[in-house]
Amino acid sequence: MTSREVVAANLNHAPVPRPGLDFDRRRRNDLCKAGSGSPEGYVQRRWRDGPREYYDDPWGNVWVRMAAGSQKGEIHRPVIEDWSQLASYEPPVYDVEKTAATIRNGFADAGDRFRIAAIGGWVFDNARYLRKLEVYLMDLALYPDEVRELNRRVAGVYETLIHAAGRAGADAIIIGEDMGTQTGLLFSPQMFREFFKPDYTRLMGCAHEYGMKVLMHSCGSNREILDDLIDCGVDAFQFDQPTVYDMEELASLFRRRTVTLYSPVDIQKVLPTGDREYIEEQTRRMCRIFDGCLIVKNYPDLAGIGVKEEWDEWAYRTVLEISG
Repeated sequence: MTSREVVAANLNHAPVPRPGLDFDRRRRNDLCKAGSGSPEGYVQRRWRDGPREYYDDPWGNVWVRMAAGSQKGEIHRPVIEDWSQLASYEPPVYDVEKTAATIRNGFADAGDRFRIAAIGGWVFDNARYLRKLEVYLMDLALYPDEVRELNRRVAGVYETLIHAAGRAGADAIIIGEDMGTQTGLLFSPQMFREFFKPDYTRLMGCAHEYGMKVLMHSCGSNREILDDLIDCGVDAFQFDQPTVYDMEELASLFRRRTVTLYSPVDIQKVLPTGDREYIEEQTRRMCRIFDGCLIVKNYPDLAGIGVKEEWDEWAYRTVLEISG
């Protein structure tokens, strides 16, 4: 089977000889990811102030990070600090054809690999940054009409990006939406259904109309709304912390709903231990539990989670042994 066929089989729960693989540093990779590029007129700004680095994003927010620390950091100044600014706020603009060309160029060396358009965050992901997370969560209760309008504008940007990915010939899109803590959601399931599910369903349906799969990154425990997310159209969940779930129960759900796990070996409870025997044991366990509906990846920011490349390599070698 080609790389593309292996990944597609895992996504469709068809007979497959091995999990899909997505590893960097010149290791085996069945996937080719292409970014959507920058919106019209955007050029990122970065500046230093002592040990801190500041930068802006395409949505107008200013971020801060420790220059020697994690890659992303956190919001320093959101673009909408007061709801009075919403009326004049202009979200980023993407030209469909130019963006499609950018994605298509990113697939130039794809060969027989599965093609994924990495189109950025998603509705909650970007809307919460525009207000700052702790403020946005209060907004859900205090300013529901303003939240709906903000979400609508964010969703419009992603609708354009989905059309661009479809025209570029992508096999899938990948989106990012961190909605959980270690123990549960950041908001109630009822709030998800009221404020997010309609936009999710419409946008993911648009992706499916192009024949694209929907891969969704999300950290934390989202168990309370996994069925809702699958109803919306998620085909694979990119979890970095699969052990935050009951993995046996999660695999049962995924097999029942024809959904795939796309994950590294757990980045909180397994890889950071530096215990080779435990890392290899847990790698085998994940591959066994999700056999036939699994894409295994590495975590790209090892320094940010205190993991050495050697420890990551132990997991990779174990996956190769299983893959044959």
